[in-house]
This record gives sequence, C-alpha cells and structure tokens, in this order.
Amino acid sequence: MQVSVETTGKLERKVRVELPEEKVSTEVNNRLQNLTKTTRVQGFRPGKVPLKVIKGRYGTQVRKEVVGELVQSSFYEAINQENLKPAGPPKIDDIADEAGSDLSYTATFEIYPEVTLKPMDSIKLEKPVCTVTDDDISKMIDILRKQRRELKPVDRAAQVNDIIDINFEGFIDGEAFEGGKAENYQLELGSKSFIEGFEDGLIGKGTDEDVTLNLTFPDDYGNEQLKGKPVKFKVKINTVNEAVLPEVNASFMEAFGVKDGNEETFRSELRRNMEREVEATLRRQLKTLVLDKLHEENTVELPQSMVANERHRVQHDLENNLKQQGLDGSAIAKADPSVFNEQAEKRVSLQLIVAEIIKQNELKAEPAKVREMIENAAAGYEDPSAVINWYYSDQKNLAEMEALALEEDVIDWVLANANVTEKACTFDEVMNKGQTAT
Repeated sequence: MQVSVETTGKLERKVRVELPEEKVSTEVNNRLQNLTKTTRVQGFRPGKVPLKVIKGRYGTQVRKEVVGELVQSSFYEAINQENLKPAGPPKIDDIADEAGSDLSYTATFEIYPEVTLKPMDSIKLEKPVCTVTDDDISKMIDILRKQRRELKPVDRAAQVNDIIDINFEGFIDGEAFEGGKAENYQLELGSKSFIEGFEDGLIGKGTDEDVTLNLTFPDDYGNEQLKGKPVKFKVKINTVNEAVLPEVNASFMEAFGVKDGNEETFRSELRRNMEREVEATLRRQLKTLVLDKLHEENTVELPQSMVANERHRVQHDLENNLKQQGLDGSAIAKADPSVFNEQAEKRVSLQLIVAEIIKQNELKAEPAKVREMIENAAAGYEDPSAVINWYYSDQKNLAEMEALALEEDVIDWVLANANVTEKACTFDEVMNKGQTAT
C-alpha cells in the first residue's frame, strides 16, 4: 500500500492511497470461489456451479463490495501509518477501481488541532462563596408565611402589601394592544410587577372604583413594539384584600416536616435545606465560570466538521426542548444553521480544551464518584434502584455519567491550580431569584 499526504489547510489533509490490484483480485476470487459452493443455479448440482458462471452473475457486485471494504480498512491503516487523527469522517473521492488496475482513492478530512493551554496559574478566577445567615433564615420564614397567607376583603382604600383583584385594559393611541388586558387579576401592591406608576396609581383607591392611568412603557421594556410608548390603562378594582400571614406555630412548622413544634428545630432544618440549595447553585455557577474562563483564555483552531456537527446538535436540542414544553419548534428547525454558529464553536472549543486537560493530567472517572453521581441522580425518582440499574445495564448509559464525572474532575483541577480568590455573596445574590426578598 502506498500512501501520500498533502496539507491543504491548517487542519485539512488530503491522503492518497493506492492498493495493488492483486490484493483486490485475490479477495474477489476467494469470495467468488466460496459462492460456487453455496449458490444454487438451475442446471447445476449444488456446489458444482462453474466459477465462470458465478463470475458472470456476481462478479461486478462482489468487486464493488470488496472495493468498499478495502477503502474503509486501508483508510484506517493509512492514517495510523501516518499518525493522523481525523476530527470527522473523510470525504472519499477519485476512486479508481477498474479491474486489472491498482485501486486508488483520495480521502480528505480535518485532523484534531494541537491544543496549547495557557499556564493555569496565570488564569484568575473569582470564586463566589456564601454563608447562610440568621437573617436569611428569618427572611425565608417570611416568604413561607406569605406563601400560606389568607386574603381578607377589607372596606377601605388600598395600601402597600394589599392584594387587589382588578380588571384592566391598556390602549396605545386609542387602540387596545395584545397582552394588555386581564380580568380578575390579583396584584400585590408594592411588588413592582407592573410598569412604573401602575401600582402607585391604585394605592388609595377602593372597591368598585374605576381608575384611568396615563403611563409610559420604559425604554428597555421587553416588547419591542411597546418600548417608550405612552399607554392608557383603564382599571376596575373589584376587591381590596388584606394579606393575613399565619403565625409561626406548631401547626405551621408541621407543614414543613418539623413535628416537635420547636422553632429552633424549624430554623435548623431550614438552614440545612438552604445550605444544600446554595451549595448546589454555587457549584453550577462555578462550573460555568470555570468553563467560560477556559474558553476565554485559550485559543484553539477549530475543525469545521466538528463545528458543523455541533451546530446541528444545538439546533436539534433546542427544537426538542421547545416541543417538550408544548411549544412550536418548527421555526428553529427552519432557521439558518449559522445562527447557532457561535454557540457551536464555543462548545467545540471547550470539548478540545477539556480533553487536553484530561490527557495531560491523566484524569480518570473514579468508579466511586460515578456511583455517587448516579445515586444522587436516581434519588429524585420513585424507584431509584431501577434508575441505577439502567445506568449500569449498558456501557453507553454509564459513559454519560462517566463523562460528567470527568468534567467535574476538570473543574476541581482548574480550581486547584488557577489563581483563585473568593468573593463573598449573600444568599439572595447567589440564588438570583430574590428568594429572600420581603
């Protein structure tokens, strides 16, 4: 076998392979000889069909099969011989497979790039840390009380923290606009859930009162068609309700699994839950922070075949996610794939960077850690043992969790070797949902 390699781009290689005709013809003849023993042809006894007859009937087909198999096997032999690592499947061209002549073809493909990592100790990372305080717990108790509040209709003007039941409709230039109308909407005054001026304009108003509010949508409003537009809202107040919060007593605490009626037990249980929650959230945030930093600090030449595959995967995953939510994913399916190029390039870049860290440091997925991750994932299901068995029943299933465990090891390795400083954050800042806001 003769192999020649041509560099046609930074990562693109064109490999020319030639195989002697003897290798092809020998294999073709062997297969045809075997067919004489097993093929039934009318007029001949089983196993006595002449080779000439078999060749006439099946020669072209058999040669095509042999050539296809030899192209595949010789390609892998050639890239091993030349120490090439394809980043994607090859494009096979210029196949010359005429009987009596040597078999030759050209394979064009991209190779994996050489990844040179920036020294890890030169990479600066700010690691968020959080301590759950007594004040955080008190705020969380207030939130839990609000979730179980009772609404008591009152015969007075509405004030901050009241829950009012309203009908409203919005008009721009005298025309009602889509999404600007609702009936029996419950609005907590002071929640700032409407545009500026809406809630303030209803404070001091009473049941059955009609109110007209002349306001303006903010310039950064989410709906492009409404940004900065003057709007008139016509509001009818149906009822004014005072929010009555439950006492933190034995009955209240029992609803959250604390049966001894002790407030300190209740606060301790809340602290444990909040600490678990904040720890998991910090870990997710830290993982994103580390991967973003690795991508930012390391430039990698990207095989476009890998980017194209990842682009398709991003598009397909987004379409499926929308469908699972009951939404129409057809627009995503029809979108220009280049829209997903930036995300695909980042994913491929990180795949190559992470793989290089794993290779250089000989990181391996520890079975005990993989088992722990599988058990944690299974804990949320009705039958955890069935989920655990599913992972271990098939190497493909297990490989998914092993890859996640390896990725976690990479995150830990980066944190251990990078220039890391800590940044103190509050519980509310970490959770990013105003969970402790009162």
